[in-house]
Amino acid sequence: MRVLVAEDHPRLAETVATVLRRDGIAVDVAFDGAEALERTSLATYDVIVLDRDLPRVHGDEVCRSLVAGGYPGAVLMLTAAGTLADRVTGLRIGADDYLAKPFHLAELVARVHALARRSRRPRPPTLVRGDLMLDSARRTVTRAGAPVVLSPKEFAVLEILLGADGAAVSSEEILERAWDDTTDPFTNAVRMTVSRLRAKLGEPPVIETVTPVGYRIPSDQAIGARDERS
Repeated sequence: MRVLVAEDHPRLAETVATVLRRDGIAVDVAFDGAEALERTSLATYDVIVLDRDLPRVHGDEVCRSLVAGGYPGAVLMLTAAGTLADRVTGLRIGADDYLAKPFHLAELVARVHALARRSRRPRPPTLVRGDLMLDSARRTVTRAGAPVVLSPKEFAVLEILLGADGAAVSSEEILERAWDDTTDPFTNAVRMTVSRLRAKLGEPPVIETVTPVGYRIPSDQAIGARDERS
């Protein structure tokens, strides 16, 4: 999942970003409405956490612009005004959810996950290929019934590959969806993460390299049938 946090208070913005990143989410931060619009024009975010009272371009106008342009990501609007009228106004201009300040960080994370599930194409919370199972709700992975302990980035990459339904996913797409925009585009982070995943998932091999496209986890019947590692 990739999230944009648009919040003009740097300390709050970084706190929210840090908590989301600990949950395995790639997060970018914008400190005003103009920057938020610029970032959404360059990247597709699953969720935009949008402060309503942004400088330069007001959060309401950011939300209206995203909705008018058919932006695919969901909007979670934050505001210091928590009256019923404020919530109704926020929802009417196109926000998908509304959270009044002050809020509990755990609730914000839960709402972000819920919005991301709604904005994606429907898929089961548990992804299975052969004896490999990933539970996205509990954030657990098992192989042949045994637990596999993964880092947040390893979990995110595995979820992307399993969610592709056997199709190959490029390194560029994995980097865009699992890392934020501060990551060097020429980094070998994807290759190293896939290498660690292969080691942790064990034998027979699960992740195939599809040269020159990227990586894939094949259908149940093909898992372990061949090894095209690079």
